[in-house]
Amino acid sequence: MSSELAKSQISSTIVDSIEDLKGTHHGFRRAHARGFVYEAVFTPNGAAAPFTTAPHLQGAPVRATVRLSHTDADPHAFDSDRSVRGFATKFHLADGTNTDLVMVNVQRFVAATPEEFVEFIKAAKADTDARDPSVPHIKSFVGAHPTVGPALVAAKTIAIPDSYGTTQYWAIHAFLWRDAAGVVRPIRYSWVPEAGIVDAADPSSWTPHHLTEELRDRLPISFVLRVTFGEPGDPTHDSTVAWPDDRRSVDVGRIEIIGEAPDQEYWQSQVFDPTSLVSGIELSDDPVLAARSTIYAVSYDRRSHKR
Repeated sequence: MSSELAKSQISSTIVDSIEDLKGTHHGFRRAHARGFVYEAVFTPNGAAAPFTTAPHLQGAPVRATVRLSHTDADPHAFDSDRSVRGFATKFHLADGTNTDLVMVNVQRFVAATPEEFVEFIKAAKADTDARDPSVPHIKSFVGAHPTVGPALVAAKTIAIPDSYGTTQYWAIHAFLWRDAAGVVRPIRYSWVPEAGIVDAADPSSWTPHHLTEELRDRLPISFVLRVTFGEPGDPTHDSTVAWPDDRRSVDVGRIEIIGEAPDQEYWQSQVFDPTSLVSGIELSDDPVLAARSTIYAVSYDRRSHKR
């Protein structure tokens, strides 16, 4: 079996498993089903230029489109839910091309490989369906894959943000930056809110779409793009493992989210793909990152056909 065929098959299996766990909501993404899209401007500060030739990280401001989302597969999920939030950015480059950066407000993923992700989803489904509460399917999964434990704890105990603009987001995967001399360095990204990190005091009275409604009054909001450099021995292949806190970090630019995008229907139909890169940025050896484009393609095909 070719690697591309295998990737296509595991991607279809992942989407099938998500649908089995969460149900199917016709015409919507299989995850991050409900989100809102905004116009933004990213201004690099030049600090990235010695480490990567990526054009949007050099000096000139770059127009961007941002989608902020609730990660659930249910488009009717309430903003008061204790859930991970998403921050997807599409940078519009001067030559007419785009490059994407996809983040969530947790640092780790729940599986190190696409196959493990299928195991995780099936374990979650088994827990949901189990009549006997003594059958610890997720516990068994964590026992077999102990590095996912911190990610699951983080997702289960995550604070509900006071605003989309007051939580930090991480790209979870490692990437590789290549400089003009060809030197390659492993890095990880995060968006750090300039307003500070503020958790919701009492979300019980919120409307279902509170965070989107709140942002209309709060805009503009801004974040700093922080890049952390890996050191020898730091894993680039496993998104369940965070790097040590003492790794060197550099702020390389600032994004300002200005207002709501005028064509929400168009942007809701678009894909934000973390593997859509430009010269100077390369994929790491993370197999989950490598699979995401195919997974998104399967999801896109199904929702574009109203499945």
